Amino acid sequence: LPERDRAELKRRKLLLEVTLKSYWIRKGSAFSTEVARQETELTPEMIATGSWQQRPFKPYNFSALGLPPACGHLHPLLKVRSQLRQIFLEMG
Repeated sequence: LPERDRAELKRRKLLLEVTLKSYWIRKGSAFSTEVARQETELTPEMIATGSWQQRPFKPYNFSALGLPPACGHLHPLLKVRSQLRQIFLEMG
């Protein structure tokens, strides 16, 4: 269609343009039917034998947030004080 006609049909919502994407999937050079376990720690034995050079290591994720720290609790006297304050506020 000419550009002018296509724009007119789009304006009247009689034409819908769809983009189709396709991908070719092929076996790469690192293809394997077995799942290789990646190492997470470098041990002194690996360094002594030199086996660390042939093993795949899991990459570090520096943007991970990690576990939230276990927060502390209120001091017992502060807890009693806040409860008493709440009681007095409810009494007026």
